[in-house]
Amino acid sequence: LAREGVRFTDGYVTAPQCSPSRAALLTGKYQQRFGFDSISEGPLPLEEKTLADRLRGAGYATGFVGKWHLDPNAACLRWAQREHPQSIQGDLPRITPEIGRKFSPGARGFKDFYWGELDTYRRNFDLSGRTLCAEGEVHHTQDDRIEEQTRAALAFMQRQDKKPFFLYLAYHAPHVPLAATKSYLDRFPGEMPERRRTALAMMAAVDDGVGRMMDLLEAKGQRTNTLIAFSSDNGAPLGAHEGKAMADVLPVGKPGPAWDGSMNTPLTGEKGMLAEGGIRVPFLLSWPKGVPQGKVVTQPVITLDLTATIHAAAGLPTEPSLDGIDLLPYLAGPGKPLPSRDLFWRFWNQSAVRSGEWKLLLAGSAPPLLFNLEKNLEKKMNGFQRNRAIGAALQKRLSNWTTNLQPAGIPAGPLNKPETAWYRFYFSATEPSTR
Repeated sequence: LAREGVRFTDGYVTAPQCSPSRAALLTGKYQQRFGFDSISEGPLPLEEKTLADRLRGAGYATGFVGKWHLDPNAACLRWAQREHPQSIQGDLPRITPEIGRKFSPGARGFKDFYWGELDTYRRNFDLSGRTLCAEGEVHHTQDDRIEEQTRAALAFMQRQDKKPFFLYLAYHAPHVPLAATKSYLDRFPGEMPERRRTALAMMAAVDDGVGRMMDLLEAKGQRTNTLIAFSSDNGAPLGAHEGKAMADVLPVGKPGPAWDGSMNTPLTGEKGMLAEGGIRVPFLLSWPKGVPQGKVVTQPVITLDLTATIHAAAGLPTEPSLDGIDLLPYLAGPGKPLPSRDLFWRFWNQSAVRSGEWKLLLAGSAPPLLFNLEKNLEKKMNGFQRNRAIGAALQKRLSNWTTNLQPAGIPAGPLNKPETAWYRFYFSATEPSTR
């Protein structure tokens, strides 16, 4: 995909956690605008229009496969207290299927869906492409999850002969609980933690799955006219703050999130942090008809731009509510530099802004962290004191951005327990307060 398209070295998600990151991708808006800062602030509000809604309205067949995680779940206590207090039993909301369906992929713009993460799926088409009940039927499988999701994506694509289509394929990989088939595990011999070997095997299975989809596009004569975007939802969880090597203590089958076998090298930080390791992700665009081949872009971009770019590529009119930019005009021909702009983040008790080469990171009540990312990737070299004017200007712009969020404002801390451990481990000089 990189060889046949564009690779963005500084591609970002809007959150270091899956659900808010996905909410931004599907709406094209900073998820903090509608109060979805973290998983516990879900589900995705019904009044928010999704990219699938827009494309379906423009005549596209829309399909979803894999992990959704934008519907009500056990973490959404505040939403349940506000909207469905009768559903709370003990400290957990028990959402009825009738309520849950309103937030499902089928109700958020996706006509076809194969919704699930591990071995249980709700689907309204099967792997042969046959149409099932419109609301979906429950399907249990013992097949490898990546293979199941790849075959579902291929089945959706095979169904599309007359309409242009939009497919959102959200592989649940690499992700705990880790699992891979022997044929893929055998690709990675040698000494390494089994958790790492399994993650590599899962990545290889995803890679092969994407390859099979590209082969199908070629066979159907659709490759040239298909825009493919590839990214992730957050950085890898490493558990480095635990003070011991996760690789040595976590067996493959342990479902805990401390380490999913991935790496963030050479980035600092991990999932849950607004450091680079938590929010900078793989970021590719490939479209033989619309973007150059083998181009590398080093200016920062964000997944909000994917939404705006797909929106524009489909010929839809400009939508002022989208926070990203259409990347296509800056990639065609010799290309021109992306416009100067700031990228923003807010998560738990952290907030950050990137402007050009500079990034300001605020972690609770700890001293501000300022980095020149062209010189270092947050290698514990805090430049705030040496560049106070730059830091103050960025802090003001960050504060201004938060005035339009729900709720407004920069979080002042104190950091929660995992945040405290992370920032002490990666940025020991900051010594964040837990008061």
